[in-house]
Amino acid sequence: MHRPIDDPAPGPAGSPSVPHARQAPLPFPDGVPAPWYGSGAPDPALVDPLVLGALLHRHGWRRRGGAAGRYARWTPPGPGAGGTSLLVPESREFPDCEDLLGEALTALARSAAPSAREVLVGLAVPSDEFRWWRDVPHGPSGAASWTVQEQLRSAARQLLLAGALAVRGRAGYHGARRRRQAQAVLEGVLVGPAPGGRGLTAFVPVDTGRSVAVRLHHALYAAREAIDYQRATGGMDAFDAAVAAGVSRELTEALVALVRGAEGARVAVAWSPSAGAPEGCAARPEPVEFSPGDLPALRAAGARYLRDEPSVPVRVTGTVVRMRRSGTRGAGTVRLRVLAGAEVPHVRAVLDEESYRTAGHAHLVGLPIRVVGRLESRGGFRRLSDATDVVPVQVDEAERDRLMKSLHENLDFFEEACGGGD
Repeated sequence: MHRPIDDPAPGPAGSPSVPHARQAPLPFPDGVPAPWYGSGAPDPALVDPLVLGALLHRHGWRRRGGAAGRYARWTPPGPGAGGTSLLVPESREFPDCEDLLGEALTALARSAAPSAREVLVGLAVPSDEFRWWRDVPHGPSGAASWTVQEQLRSAARQLLLAGALAVRGRAGYHGARRRRQAQAVLEGVLVGPAPGGRGLTAFVPVDTGRSVAVRLHHALYAAREAIDYQRATGGMDAFDAAVAAGVSRELTEALVALVRGAEGARVAVAWSPSAGAPEGCAARPEPVEFSPGDLPALRAAGARYLRDEPSVPVRVTGTVVRMRRSGTRGAGTVRLRVLAGAEVPHVRAVLDEESYRTAGHAHLVGLPIRVVGRLESRGGFRRLSDATDVVPVQVDEAERDRLMKSLHENLDFFEEACGGGD
């Protein structure tokens, strides 16, 4: 797994332990607060030495020799590493394995190197790592401006959200659909900036987010291929086929946000070494690159997805949270908080006079209503057209009491027949 680099051997190859490893210098003396702000270094008894070695290698640490098959010495990347050195056993068969792991983890926790923190995060939360880079002008001392960093963070989050939405369902345009569920999946994602502010790393937990990582990985490659096809032929057909891989308007907008204002951008994924590569994915995928020349194709694809996504027939159950009409009679508009039937939090519908009256009576007695219609893509799937068959829905007493309490607490938001603000 590792490419050894010639270095004086730490000790005889046949020695059962490495006594002088105990004196490996640490960057911070005892009693000095560690830069690692986690809940303490991971338990050495739970750390796989092979996983630790793989994470050190991934994050640029250099292997400096060691007894083959027994242990390796690692030093941090970049200049100014000083005397920091880790001795990492290559298996738990090494007699002093747990002691060496404990000392290595303590040294990582005390290290000020950003890579040390990323290794500890990868050990504490087995994660697939997404990395974003934007080629932007350098600021003083190589730092990026606040605006540049915010643009990167926003675009990265949009990309992860697009992947999470694609896991919930394939669509060229998701709008408000599935958004709450997708955002909930991302709550466990951890983030760490790269030095200089032009890069960002997201740690997507394997337990809760592997499906998102896999879907986003496939979607990025599909988007790259569709862009290349469009730029070569002028045709947009590849974007239609790419929807099956997870490409959507949300993904194209995220890529536009990532590339806009930069000379180029790259996205790479590294699979969790403890979980291994997912089925059907390369063990070490190449980064996917995008450039300003891709923006016209991405914008055209986003507009196409928005235009072509069809409306959806639904049967929605929801509670009335707002009512409005221009006079004392006639049709009116209601806003429903969706309980079932559509993966959106709220919908707005125009009801005829009788249906509007039914909705008002149901609201006043604390009952939800059921309505049939078509969820329109225009407006983000927040509007129900051709709304018919409005009927109250019976609920148990506890739910009815809760709805009535909500009504009395929000009377200012309930607008009856005689107009009022929207």
